[in-house]
Amino acid sequence: MAKLYSVGKSAPRMGAMLLLFGLLMASLELTGAQIGVCYGRNGNNLPAPGEVVALYNQYNIRRMRLYDTRQDALQALAGSNIDLILGLPNDNLQSISSSQANADSWVQDNIKNHPNVKFRYIAVGNEVNPTGGQAGFVLPAMQNINKAISSAGLSNQIKVSTAIDTGVLGVSYPQ
Repeated sequence: MAKLYSVGKSAPRMGAMLLLFGLLMASLELTGAQIGVCYGRNGNNLPAPGEVVALYNQYNIRRMRLYDTRQDALQALAGSNIDLILGLPNDNLQSISSSQANADSWVQDNIKNHPNVKFRYIAVGNEVNPTGGQAGFVLPAMQNINKAISSAGLSNQIKVSTAIDTGVLGVSYPQ
């Protein structure tokens, strides 16, 4: 047998719940999605770094990934207020992993020498094949860069990560 519920008795409870939900939503800090664009440098007839930064600003793109440490691009980013993921290229992994001094020098040259760039992450290596010859250098390089960032007093500002080779996932769905 079906039960009939009275709407009148639950209306105050429903109103209170809606009010509580509304207050909760109003108290949350809601942010819109932010767009980031990878700034690849492989190609020809590419715009100058200053033009690229101007395009980011024109279209309100607030995040950038730079795959290498091109000094002209880092100089163009000075004062732009664009959050940056800076890549440590794969060909630097062995050198950085084998020497804390090399990591310290890399951080000095590419981070500390650019105080007006808004660094957020260092991506150590780019899609290094886990079965390849460079795989063993990734973790020690990350550790050395992290120590160099900490020694520079930047560990609250800059995090260290890597980009993995998606081949490690094997077969995934959807394909």
